[in-house]
Amino acid sequence: MTQHPSPTPADDLPAVVAALREARQRWRDAHRRGGDGRELPSRELLAAMVQSLSGALFPMRLGPPTLHPEDEDFYVGHTLGTAMVTLRQQAALELRHEARQRGDDAPAQDADALAARFLQTLPALRELLDSDVLAAYQGDPAARSVDEVLLCYPGLRALISHRLAHELYRLGLPLIARVIAELAHADTGIDIHPGATIGPGCFIDHGTGVVIGETAVLGRRVRIYQNVTLGAKSFPTDGDGNLLKGQPRHPIVEDEAVIYAGATVLGRVTIGRGAVIGGNVWLTRSVAPGSVVTQADMQSHEGAQP
Repeated sequence: MTQHPSPTPADDLPAVVAALREARQRWRDAHRRGGDGRELPSRELLAAMVQSLSGALFPMRLGPPTLHPEDEDFYVGHTLGTAMVTLRQQAALELRHEARQRGDDAPAQDADALAARFLQTLPALRELLDSDVLAAYQGDPAARSVDEVLLCYPGLRALISHRLAHELYRLGLPLIARVIAELAHADTGIDIHPGATIGPGCFIDHGTGVVIGETAVLGRRVRIYQNVTLGAKSFPTDGDGNLLKGQPRHPIVEDEAVIYAGATVLGRVTIGRGAVIGGNVWLTRSVAPGSVVTQADMQSHEGAQP
C-alpha cells in the first residue's frame, strides 16, 4: 500500500497567513486603522529613549561606563538630541493615530512643539528626582549612599520613568506615557499610572506590587512600602452604562504620610498630613492628619457598624 507523507507545518502556512490577514483587516476596519504603515509608537524605541534620558539626567551614574567628566556636556547634548528625534517621531505617530480615531484629517497638536516643551521640563524633573533620591537615602537605614539608591533601588527607577511619563501625559501624549509606565512596571514590579501626581521627596521602599492609580495625588515626602494599592473603589458610568474616563477616583495622600506594606486604600479619600497607615489595612474612608491606623483599629471600626 502506498503511503502518503503526512502534512508538515509548512503545508499549513498559506492558509494560516491568509486567515491572519483577514483577521487583521476586520480589526482595522472596525477600529479605523489605515493599514498604511506603522501607526502606533514602538515599545522598543521608547525603552531606548527612556534609557537615554536617564543617562542624560544622571550622566556619571546612569550614563555609559566609559564617560569622562570632561565629556559630560557633550554626551548630555548629543543624547538629548537623539532622544528628542525619537520623541518627535513617536509623538507624530500617536497624534496621527488619535486624529484618525476621532475621524479628523490632521492631529490637534504638533509633535515638534510637544518635544520642545518636554525638553524644557528636564531641569526641573532632575531636581524632583534629586529629592526622591535624598528621601530614599534618609528614609532607609540600609542605604549607604545616595549613589547606591540611584543605582540599586527599584523605587527610584520606577520614579524616573514615572516623572518622565507624567510630563508626557500632561503634554497630551497619554499612549507614549502609558507605554513608558508599563515598561517600568515590567522592570520593577511597581505600577504607577502616568496620570498620578507625585510630589517631591517620594520614597517607594522595596516596591514590589505597589499600584498607584491614574487620579491619585501624593504630596511631599510621602513614603510607601511594598504591595500598597492606591486604587479606585468603584467606577462611575454614564446613562448607558459606559465607564466615565478620567473621573477623580483614587486617594489623595497628603504630605509626610506613611503607608506600610500590604495596605489597600480605595476611592477618593484623603490620608491626612503625617498620617500612618499600618500594614495590611483595608481603607475606604478618609483619615485625619496625624492619625495612626492599624488592622486592630479597622476591626474595631467594622465591629461597631450596625
